[in-house]
Amino acid sequence: MKKIFIVLILIFISTKLVAAANTKDEILKNLRCLVCQGQTISDSNSDFANIIRSVVDDKIQEGLTEKEIYKFLSEKYGDWILFNPPLKNYSYILWFLPYVLFVLGGAILYLMIKKTLIEKK
Repeated sequence: MKKIFIVLILIFISTKLVAAANTKDEILKNLRCLVCQGQTISDSNSDFANIIRSVVDDKIQEGLTEKEIYKFLSEKYGDWILFNPPLKNYSYILWFLPYVLFVLGGAILYLMIKKTLIEKK
């Protein structure tokens, strides 16, 4: 009975360690290296990336969730460190302007084609 209990505890601990490693990998893949300007923290070998790896390790050990770690790093380094930055009040125009311009361009193109077809008649 003790052996089964010990085996179950070991399985539980190992699954927790694997889950923590997967979470850490996901976090590091979603962070941009500010030195390399395009590489993820997990791909970079810069000193900055090594520091961020240790910070993420520390924050995971403290029990912070993935979102809390992103928020902490975003407050410290700005939203540029995140590959998928959050939508904020002052960034709406950056997110939606391309769609507005696309629709506006389509409407102008439609009106121009319609006008030329009417003139040909």
